[in-house]
Amino acid sequence: MQETFGIASFRSRQQVMKFEAALRRAGIRVQIITTPRDVSIGCGLSVRFELEDFSRVDTVYRQLRPTNLIGFYRVERNGQGRAAVVPLR
Repeated sequence: MQETFGIASFRSRQQVMKFEAALRRAGIRVQIITTPRDVSIGCGLSVRFELEDFSRVDTVYRQLRPTNLIGFYRVERNGQGRAAVVPLR
């Protein structure tokens, strides 16, 4: 089973929590997950979101301007082995 989604990865757990809360207030479905190994820099947590919501996620990011963002990534998991991670911008 393949799944594809986006993540926002940060260097600080505090920023992950702050960004996740802001996205929820904006009505965007998000979840805090363990950061995939390919994005090895950071605090180990990321905010997961649906790729269809990326423009809304980006709008909240631009309004909030949280510090310590590593980047936005597209994650593809096929259920077997490691996930493929590609920067969204």
